[in-house]
Amino acid sequence: MTDNSLPTRSHRLDSETKRTKRGVALFFRDLLVIFVVALLISFLIKTFLIRSFYIPSGSMETTLLVNDRIIVNQLEPKLMPIERGDVVVFRDPGGWLLPQAPIEQNPIVAGAEWVLSVVGLSAPDSNDHLIKRVIGLPGDHVVCCNALGQMSVNDVPLDEPYVTLPVGETRVSKDDFDIVVPDGSLWVMGDNRYNSKDSRYNGDTPGKGYVPEDNVVGRALVISWPLARWSWLDDYPEVFRGIPSGTD
Repeated sequence: MTDNSLPTRSHRLDSETKRTKRGVALFFRDLLVIFVVALLISFLIKTFLIRSFYIPSGSMETTLLVNDRIIVNQLEPKLMPIERGDVVVFRDPGGWLLPQAPIEQNPIVAGAEWVLSVVGLSAPDSNDHLIKRVIGLPGDHVVCCNALGQMSVNDVPLDEPYVTLPVGETRVSKDDFDIVVPDGSLWVMGDNRYNSKDSRYNGDTPGKGYVPEDNVVGRALVISWPLARWSWLDDYPEVFRGIPSGTD
C-alpha cells in the first residue's frame, strides 16, 4: 500500500533547519572568500602602489606634524622619476637614526597591527624610515647661503615658501655648505630647517649625508589622518622651475 500522506511537521522543520544551516555556511564561506580576496588586493596595492606611514618627528613642520599619517606612492622612483621638491620616504642609509628598542605589544594588539600593516593601513616600521624634501638630484651643485640667506641649486637661488625658520631668522640653513650630489644619490632636507637632522648633518655616516635613490620607498602624496588635515602634499614645481640639469 502506497503512503501518500503529507510530510509531517517535524520533517518540514528538519528540512528548513538544514536549509538554514546550509545558507549560514554558504554566507560565511562567501564572507571568508571576500575577506581573503580583499586582503590579497590590499597586500598587492601596498606592495606595488601605495603605503601608509606616520610622522614620528617634527623635522618636516609645518608641512607635516608629529603623528600625521601620509599615503606614499611607491611607483616613484621605480616607474616615475624623482623630482626636486618631492617629499620622499626612504630607508635609513646607515647611521641617520639611533637604534630603536623593539616595541612590546600583547599578542592581540600585535596581531591587529600585523593585519593592518599587511593591507597598508598601519606602518609599524615608520621609525625605521625618514621623510625629507628632495633638494638636489644627481650631479646638482647645492650651495648655502647667499647674501639673502637663500640656498641655490646649479647657481639658481631658491625662494622656498615651505620652509619653517625661527622667528627673525632669514637664513634657510644655520650652517653653510657647498656640495655636488654624487650619481645615484639625493640631497634631502627637512622643511623645519633648524630642527632637522638631514643631509647637512649626516656627513660622518657611511653615505656622507647623501641618500641612495635605491633607498627611496616612494613620494608622499597626501596627508590622510587626522581628517582635519587631509590635503595633497605640494612639491612646489615653481620653486625649482628653470634649474638646469647638474650634468649640463
